[in-house]
Amino acid sequence: MTAQSGGTIPAQPGPRDAGDAAAVAAPEPAPQSGIVSAGGDMSGVSVPAESDADAVILGAGPDVRPGERATLRLREAGPDDPPRYAPEWLELREGADAAARAHELLDPLRIRLANLPGRSGVVIHDLGCGTGSMGRWLAPHLDGAQHWVLHDRDPYLLHFAAVASPRSGADGSRVTVETRRGDVGRLTPDALAGASLVTASALLDVLTREEIDTLAAACAGAGCPALLTLSVAGRVELTPSDPLDAEIAEAFNAHQRRSGLLGPDAITAAAEAFAEHGATVQVHPSPWRLGPGESALTAQWLRGWVGAAVEQRPELRERADRYLQERLAACQAGELRVVVHHSDLLALVRPTGGVS
Repeated sequence: MTAQSGGTIPAQPGPRDAGDAAAVAAPEPAPQSGIVSAGGDMSGVSVPAESDADAVILGAGPDVRPGERATLRLREAGPDDPPRYAPEWLELREGADAAARAHELLDPLRIRLANLPGRSGVVIHDLGCGTGSMGRWLAPHLDGAQHWVLHDRDPYLLHFAAVASPRSGADGSRVTVETRRGDVGRLTPDALAGASLVTASALLDVLTREEIDTLAAACAGAGCPALLTLSVAGRVELTPSDPLDAEIAEAFNAHQRRSGLLGPDAITAAAEAFAEHGATVQVHPSPWRLGPGESALTAQWLRGWVGAAVEQRPELRERADRYLQERLAACQAGELRVVVHHSDLLALVRPTGGVS
């Protein structure tokens, strides 16, 4: 994997460290596709312009290029291509992600990490880290010193992830971070040398079977377990229901599977791939449960979900437009509840030179 290491910095630097953090992963200019920069404490964060209040936040809608996700290029792209996940979308979903992740997988993970031989701390590689929400969720659940290696193609998001990482773990031990730019679709065991854990969120469903096999082989070769969360399961429940729900969901799932991507089939493929390398695999549901308190996220998710379905099946447009407006009105009125099913996977790979 071609990567640029940005060096190590303290997590959540204070005022004197802010310049150093910026030097580690200086962000490129924000994309100007319907977003503007906010000032004050949100300096550098892009937010939707007022005139675009009904637009889909970048990253919330259908992919423009098959095989990409917004924080992570899995195929070659030009140097001027803008990042496709805006920080505001990642911020909007972070609370729902944190509430959804499967806490049931934490105990077996803690046991594995506690039994690592000769380690004074753990090294965690976070693939496609975005703004670092995985670290903000997981680091406070783990004891001991932690060093996070944050991988993403987008230096703009790497900067956010670095400066917003937690300072300490569950027992007060220090957390440090390092940033790397590169294509994780070609991850190798060498890139994971010394790693204690690999993590990712919402990554598996935008990979091909070959890329998932590559990821599993890299983890197995490095003797490194993996916690891979929030993979789409292909099931959505809306209350109240509508006759068009199933048709939209079917079209969306077909969109997820375009160009060889696995979409909702990814969690099964990943479980099989890790098992073939001798890992013990556990899968647990991790659904978003969206109610009136998450109306902003629900509205953006609806626009992206319906938009991807229409992109896949243009003949749905007229009915889907009416459906979307009705659903958005119900969302605004606090009358809509949505369950978006995901799955989390923990693969306890056999340590190299030892037994699991």
